[in-house]
Amino acid sequence: MTFVLSTNARYLAYAAAGAFVIAVTLPAGVVRAAPAVYEIDPNHTHPEFEVDHYGTSVWRGLFRKTRGTVTLDVAAGTGRVDIIVDTASVDFGNEELNDVAVNASAPPILEAAKYPTAHYTGTLGDFINGAPTRVTGALTLHGVTQPLVLTIGAFKCLPNHPLLKREVCGADAMAKFNRADFGITVGRKYGFSMDVTLRIQVEAIRTGPEAPP
Repeated sequence: MTFVLSTNARYLAYAAAGAFVIAVTLPAGVVRAAPAVYEIDPNHTHPEFEVDHYGTSVWRGLFRKTRGTVTLDVAAGTGRVDIIVDTASVDFGNEELNDVAVNASAPPILEAAKYPTAHYTGTLGDFINGAPTRVTGALTLHGVTQPLVLTIGAFKCLPNHPLLKREVCGADAMAKFNRADFGITVGRKYGFSMDVTLRIQVEAIRTGPEAPP
């Protein structure tokens, strides 16, 4: 005996099959929430760097002013980072050196009047237990854009910060790059290494959508 399904019956059969596939592939209780958006906390985000000085010591400094956003989608295992750094906020702990780094043009260092910001954008990845361990992106510094991968050594979110009463996430990341790739070659003729170690402490405050209770 041959059975012929009506159009409505076929539609119901397809819908039931689709619902079954969704039911068996999506774990119980899992809701595909919208990615969370966080605003960089400038009071707790200071990119630090280490550079060679004649091979006799390592000089360290940081940038005091940053802004930007982080988008985090834990369920999908991805996210985005977009951070802008005010280059004139560099601090070596020496006012004279700060002035040289910001304003010198021969040889050039940061040239903050010409290049007032550095900009990093990247994609969060390699999630382990809901935490990203890598950012693959690009750094724009001194008017030059180069690829740069950050390794995240620590990452944690506080669902309800004790003081802010908001969700706050923080991370510690690092990378290394060659500053000559960005046209910053001061000291090279004296044998300075062009390698830079970048360390970033970052905290960001959730702005939306609202975190679940």
